[in-house]
Amino acid sequence: MALKCGIVGLPNVGKSTLFNCLSNAKAQAANFPFCTIEPNVGIITVPDERLSRLAELVHPGRIVPATCEIVDIAGLVKGASKGEGLGNKFLGNIRETDAIIHVLRCFEDENIAHVDGTIDPVRDKEIIDTELQLKDLETIEGRLSRQQKAAAAGNKEAKIEVSVMEAYKAALDQGKNARTVTFDTKDEQDAARNLFLLTAKPVLYVCNVGEQDAKTGNPLSQRIEAMAAEEGAEAMVIAAKTEEDIAELETYEDKQLFLEELGLEESGVNRLIKKAYALLNLQTFITAGEMEVKAWTYRKGWKAPQCAGVIHTDFEKGFIRAEVIKYEDYIAYGSEAAVREAGKLNVEGKDYVVQDGDIMHFRFNV
Repeated sequence: MALKCGIVGLPNVGKSTLFNCLSNAKAQAANFPFCTIEPNVGIITVPDERLSRLAELVHPGRIVPATCEIVDIAGLVKGASKGEGLGNKFLGNIRETDAIIHVLRCFEDENIAHVDGTIDPVRDKEIIDTELQLKDLETIEGRLSRQQKAAAAGNKEAKIEVSVMEAYKAALDQGKNARTVTFDTKDEQDAARNLFLLTAKPVLYVCNVGEQDAKTGNPLSQRIEAMAAEEGAEAMVIAAKTEEDIAELETYEDKQLFLEELGLEESGVNRLIKKAYALLNLQTFITAGEMEVKAWTYRKGWKAPQCAGVIHTDFEKGFIRAEVIKYEDYIAYGSEAAVREAGKLNVEGKDYVVQDGDIMHFRFNV
């Protein structure tokens, strides 16, 4: 499932440093704008402790975690919607992503210049929001007049699309992001999705702080967290430079010791990846056998046949049933055989909605 998050933000806020922590692909990091010109792409693994615990019981040949694609996009500047800086290229790269990780600078460092001279993450957020909103307005205005003519002629689909675009335009004209607008009917939701608006994409605001604020954040990050809550978006705190230092440590023990010294149970990178995965509305089901323990990615709310199709299209076409073990039961009983004997293996049909962490075996006939 080729889904990806784009890392965005003003120049010199820590995007490339964060990308370096997330992916083995190394983005150049330097103290000047537009250091990242072509988007760097990395495939990252989604941390999942369940796989390791299952592997201890199953002893598979390999463990295969879920993955997510991360794109490091060039820094934006004011006027990007009119082509300033790398504006058109930047906005085009965002359009190709499924969700946005918006990095905001919430730390002071006189050695790292800020493109606007002062540290103000709320202003920085509003700059990018405004540029994306202006681009969305351009998209809507270019399409609205054409669809209004079709709607006036009696085209039902055009009427629905006009209604959706007018709702979006009203919000954007007020400086609100498209994601703040909701629609009740499936036809409206489909029309909204087909507009591919930049500010309709789900967003995670990442407040990049100094090491001393890695656990609790600071007044700057708290302002962003409050704004995100009002917008119905996610926000988190991370010390990107510290995470980069942790990533360079060679052993797991050294990394854990560093985290303990900071008062953290888990690295910020792990938390960010999990949040990004959830931001894309993704969950994981698992297959467990002697060959491998593997995490499979699916959309939250999918039913058993759709999930079977993630493994192979034939599994979905010829779906008969799914044998499902809850992760907690597998751990409690220690093996598939013991789960069966305890009567904890469930046989599910086509209407079963797969749950995160389900251990599954599909029966099919083609």
